Amino acid sequence: MGLRESLRLALRAIRRNKVRSALTMLGVIIGVASVITMIALGAGARAAIDEQVQSQGTTLIYLSSGSWGGRGTASSGAGAVQSLTIEDAEALVREVPTIAKWSPVVRGSAQVIAGSNNWRTSIEGGNEDYLVVRNWVVAEGANFTARDALVAEKVCLLGDTVARTLFPDQDPVGQIIRIRNMPFRVLGVLAAKGQGQRGEDQDDFILAPWTTVQRKLLGITHIHQVSFTAVTSEMVEPTAVAITRLMRVRHRISNPEEDDFRVRTVEEMAATRVQMAETMTGLLMSVASVSLLVGGIGIMNIMLVSVTERTREIGVRLAVGARTGDILRQFLAEAVTLSVVGGLVGIALGLAVSEAITKSLGWPVLVDGRAVLVAFAFSGAVGVFFGFYPARKAANLDPIEALRYE
Repeated sequence: MGLRESLRLALRAIRRNKVRSALTMLGVIIGVASVITMIALGAGARAAIDEQVQSQGTTLIYLSSGSWGGRGTASSGAGAVQSLTIEDAEALVREVPTIAKWSPVVRGSAQVIAGSNNWRTSIEGGNEDYLVVRNWVVAEGANFTARDALVAEKVCLLGDTVARTLFPDQDPVGQIIRIRNMPFRVLGVLAAKGQGQRGEDQDDFILAPWTTVQRKLLGITHIHQVSFTAVTSEMVEPTAVAITRLMRVRHRISNPEEDDFRVRTVEEMAATRVQMAETMTGLLMSVASVSLLVGGIGIMNIMLVSVTERTREIGVRLAVGARTGDILRQFLAEAVTLSVVGGLVGIALGLAVSEAITKSLGWPVLVDGRAVLVAFAFSGAVGVFFGFYPARKAANLDPIEALRYE
């Protein structure tokens, strides 16, 4: 009996017990669908992180007030310590030659009013190079100038979300908005950037000269952050090290655990997020793999029951000339067919679930063809592994004893 005949007999046996076969395949279906969905979510998360890094710029370095204490305990969050000043930023620009562009950053939040519309949003202050540092462009209008920052002019740029909310039916450029009851003239609208690395809407903010936000809106003398760009991507780490060293000198810090500031690069932050995403994907993959294992055990269990039920049939076939290899091949083909069909249904279900997650939750997913092939091959391997013992047991039956079986 050839392979084709073995497959024909296997399909006939499966069709004879449709409900039992479907329930047997269920474990494999769920396992394969879960594996494909988890891989798609993990790949989508990594792709989204890469896209966010590219949107912010690969040479970006952040210097923030606040730091993390020794032995993993938080001493203060970013911005909690009021020790970062514009003099620190200017000294770094003078002393670190690998800094290309920079901008001080101060931030707060406020209710913004434009005509009959109002919206609570974040307010950020920067200098004229803020957009260059953040790899951002003005979609409409123009950026503010160095003079605007020097004299604390009440002008601003709107993020795309704020512009659409406050001015749904008109051009925002040249309009007057009120921030904490202060009139600000809208100079332009920023191009949309979408979701940030922490899941926030990057377009839900207003940008104004840092002096205006610092003095007129917040009433503070310190700054919250300084954003730098290095001259090249290769100089990011050396620049970050130089900034750290000089800040410790300026703040008279000898013990690194007593730092009152934090220096981070975009790639470092992205690497941390990628590691977290991969860890979570690995954990979920482990859970999904258990489903495949349970599905394989279910196939073995049903095949053992099938061998018991068809003992007389096996005896008749052996008595009329079937060889041990024919019986082994028939039952192994049946187990593999159950597993492979379950794998194909699981692949279709996994692709459908991935698409549904994207449409309903907006989570990024990326289906890799290699993951589909691996899942399919693994489902076939499950059938071979868990089907071999029942098939071998059927092939080794004594024909005489099998014919006497009731």
